[in-house]
Amino acid sequence: MGLSKPYGSPNGAMRKGWNGITISRDTIHLEGMELGYKRPVLFERHAVGGEYGAGWKQVGKGKLITTFIPDDSTQDSSIIDSRILEDDHNVAVVYHNPYDNVVDLAHLFFKRCLDANVTPYIVTKKTVFKWQEGFWTTMKDIFDRDYHDKFEEAGLLEKCGGNLSHLISDAATMQLIRWTDGGFGMAAHNYDGDMLTDQIAQVHRSPGFITSNLVGVSDDGSLIKEFEASHGTVTDLWLDHLDGKETSFNPLGLVEAMIGAMQHAAHLDATANPNDSMKQEVNEKVKKFTIILRKAMHNTFRYGQGTKDLSGPSGYSTEDYVRKVAWRLNRYIATEEEEAPPPEVSEPDRWFQRNYGVDDDKARTLFEKFDVDRDGSIDYKEFEKMLVSLGVAPLKKIEHDEESDGSDSN
Repeated sequence: MGLSKPYGSPNGAMRKGWNGITISRDTIHLEGMELGYKRPVLFERHAVGGEYGAGWKQVGKGKLITTFIPDDSTQDSSIIDSRILEDDHNVAVVYHNPYDNVVDLAHLFFKRCLDANVTPYIVTKKTVFKWQEGFWTTMKDIFDRDYHDKFEEAGLLEKCGGNLSHLISDAATMQLIRWTDGGFGMAAHNYDGDMLTDQIAQVHRSPGFITSNLVGVSDDGSLIKEFEASHGTVTDLWLDHLDGKETSFNPLGLVEAMIGAMQHAAHLDATANPNDSMKQEVNEKVKKFTIILRKAMHNTFRYGQGTKDLSGPSGYSTEDYVRKVAWRLNRYIATEEEEAPPPEVSEPDRWFQRNYGVDDDKARTLFEKFDVDRDGSIDYKEFEKMLVSLGVAPLKKIEHDEESDGSDSN
């Protein structure tokens, strides 16, 4: 792209700058169609740490020492690792896993699993990578303290022996292929989460049927959300497009990201301005439009007019799919705008009846007869007397006591 030097991942910069907690990736489901998983699959990928923030350098033979120097000058520095490099060609890599925000990740993950009615699993490689033990123990402690009883009451622990279950990452790769009924959630480290969610995308037909949302936290403690397509930039399809070749790109994941961003932005604006009627109206309009847009996209797939990742060789090209969605979206919006609220039906004024013929003078005389206090209105007591006098008052049904009227009770 003509850059003067290699730059780090912009996603990595955003995740670090926004105090990233997790990247939430969930399966997208189309009503009336079965994709890879029958029920929702949720995933939390720790948003920071691991290989993505690694420092590295190519080195030769020698001695490699990794030293930790604490901020607190009263504490001694310590050697994390020391080793002899005997090869002529080596790559030294250093990274760390920041665990402070795993507490926030745990609460977010377990709440989402409860809301979606799915069974949670924690994935690590802690049997070999001993430093990952802290991820598991933090998640387990919070689950046992705050969520175990709730999941048990919901019947979501029956498949895992009544407790939060740990999966080795190798086992998780196999279970993702087998558990096609869905109905589960997983939480993992950054790199494992990246690989495993790619596998979920393939089981669920394509990366276009997966959402991807970065959740971070601002300095005041409020959540920051950034929405993206899980499949990244699909450079190969973009280059084909530039070469004039036909492409069949499923934009559902990308549009879901746009929908999520629009809804979140409108919600934040409305929440920050509760007394601004215009902000509230915009929030409702955004929600309405995005719901209609999602319906138009989903129904286009349901009518067999999807891209080739779902519809096979007969699937639509990128442009044809977009045109079909636009056509359906415009129809849905037009229908919404044309729908007027139902009329309020009420009894028509009797003055308009052809045979009305009321004698106003006699009616007024009758009214004055019962308007005892002459205040121009009839209160309830006056109204009741009028009904009795006219013989139209509703009467209570009087029940006779069987013994008092001499009837035989046997």
